[in-house]
Amino acid sequence: MPCDFSLERKFWTQGFSLIAGVDEAGRGPLAGPVVAAAVVLPADFSLAGVDDSKKLIPAAREELFGALTRFSGCISYGIGVSESEEIDRINILQATFRAMERAINALTVKPEHILVDGLHAPTFNCPYRAIVDGDAKSISIAAASIIAKVTRDRIMVNWHESFPKYDFISNKGYATAAHLEQLQSLGPCPIHRRSFSPVSQTVFPFFRSSRSVQTKRNASPASGKTRGKSCSEIPPQ
Repeated sequence: MPCDFSLERKFWTQGFSLIAGVDEAGRGPLAGPVVAAAVVLPADFSLAGVDDSKKLIPAAREELFGALTRFSGCISYGIGVSESEEIDRINILQATFRAMERAINALTVKPEHILVDGLHAPTFNCPYRAIVDGDAKSISIAAASIIAKVTRDRIMVNWHESFPKYDFISNKGYATAAHLEQLQSLGPCPIHRRSFSPVSQTVFPFFRSSRSVQTKRNASPASGKTRGKSCSEIPPQ
């Protein structure tokens, strides 16, 4: 059953008009950031194909990302990022919460109620609800899942230029067999999550690169902690 506005309507009838859907991408990989997105859609929103990003092929996600971020009737979207260093410092759950908070703060409107995909949610400054499998039930969360996934994939493709031997362009930092082989051979690179097994194994050497990781981060079009726009402000790609 495709996701729809059923959950949003429940809160609209309670007097909440601006409902934000929130989802993340990248909790499980061995490398790279966790990325969250927040999306506020109008009640008359209509775009065929919007669904849980995990159910969509990459080409469909890219097409929907473009439509969502340029859609003239969309109210706002925001993106929040937590880098691998922060993940290692505070753990992946707390880093995910921070990315979600940054995504909400990046919105150009203040949501009156927030719907979050998952079992747990950070404490927001407005009413909120965590919904298991929310990206398959709420169209706002599904839209957020697409924006978060495409944004993170683009970040990992960008990192592939710095660390091509890890094949981030294909594995996006996930623990594929080939990625694990390269990790065993080369050791972790600067964007690997040191708190994640098997990256945390001390037998691995540390990858050395002559390129500046900080320069690369600053140059990344999707780097930084937050990004938010109203859809009317987004230029065509």
